[in-house]
Amino acid sequence: MIEQLDKEYVLQTYPRNYVNFKRGVNATLFDENEKDYIDFTSGIGVVSVGHGNESVAKKIYEQVSNITHISNLYAIEPQAKLGEKIAKLSKMDVATFFANSGAEANEGAIKLARKYGETKFDNKRYKVITLEHSFHGRTITTVRATGQEAMHTDNFSPYPDGFSYENEIANIYKSIDNETVAVMIELVQGEGGVQPLDKKEVQDLAKFLKEKDILLIIDEVQTGAYRTGEFLATNLYDIQPDIITMAKGLGGGVPIGAVITTHKDLFTYGDHGSTFGGNYLSTAASLEVLDILERTKDSGELDKTISYFENKIGSLFQNNKEIFTSTVGIGLMKGLRVKDADTLASILKESFEQGVLLLRAGKNTLRMLPALTITNDEIDEGFKRLENALSKIAK
Repeated sequence: MIEQLDKEYVLQTYPRNYVNFKRGVNATLFDENEKDYIDFTSGIGVVSVGHGNESVAKKIYEQVSNITHISNLYAIEPQAKLGEKIAKLSKMDVATFFANSGAEANEGAIKLARKYGETKFDNKRYKVITLEHSFHGRTITTVRATGQEAMHTDNFSPYPDGFSYENEIANIYKSIDNETVAVMIELVQGEGGVQPLDKKEVQDLAKFLKEKDILLIIDEVQTGAYRTGEFLATNLYDIQPDIITMAKGLGGGVPIGAVITTHKDLFTYGDHGSTFGGNYLSTAASLEVLDILERTKDSGELDKTISYFENKIGSLFQNNKEIFTSTVGIGLMKGLRVKDADTLASILKESFEQGVLLLRAGKNTLRMLPALTITNDEIDEGFKRLENALSKIAK
């Protein structure tokens, strides 16, 4: 029934698996037949505090029982408090514009950079350099910012001007000219294969760009909100970017995006806006999510969970070197390189049958983005089911 409805009434932009999930408890999902699945995907890194989180649900209920939405023409108390919270946790002097998604956040970051390039220099600066294999969103501009040629199809052309791509940080320097306004990178490329950038190279680039008055934009849509073990991967890399974008895990499942910047006075009235961005519902939910995650980090539980998960994935790799070539990733943003694409497809299919949800990423990578509140028992069960899937593939 759900498959028929979906195919008739929903635009077919995803090749769906038509399992019908009905409820979830932390990192465990249940379908309409009450079959349970260990979720190592968390909605592609979104459900950061787990499915069915009672305190988030209570906060959402309390908020929508009073006000769900007004507009940004009025002060919104949880929005202001969330901005303060993000500044505190980032350990930076920043202000935030709230949007509804990662793509919107990156679009806002590009607009902010272009205003900087228009107003801060004698000549107009508008060019943005990104990395190959990057992913920055699905809007026309963020598709163009994405360093994947396969996404730049003629179906959506012409694209906005001013974007170029390099295959590694070392090559960015030679691409900079007097029209370059920003460099935009992910510190761990999620769609690009869960590939972390080298810390020293990132720090050297940040220092160079600062000296040249070129903006550094860090796309933390997937790495933010403690995914790498710190509030921001930026904190882990010990850098001070000009603009940071967040989304995904920030709302724990409620849509929200954030453009966070040290250039607090660059946008003025009318420069940017959003009808839904930063409304009562999304910011109240996000405040609760960040409170939960901050406590989990401060108590030491997050670090213990990361260590436990890393040990499990390390053992899985050691026991299956005929299938996997390496482990990649940071924190609870992990991956296993698979020997070939066909094997990866078989793993994803058989793992689903065994009751564990996994993701694919570029470079034949089996990707894992579990809830940051996942329990050791859920981790154990998930890896047990994955081992079962691998044993069936090997037969």
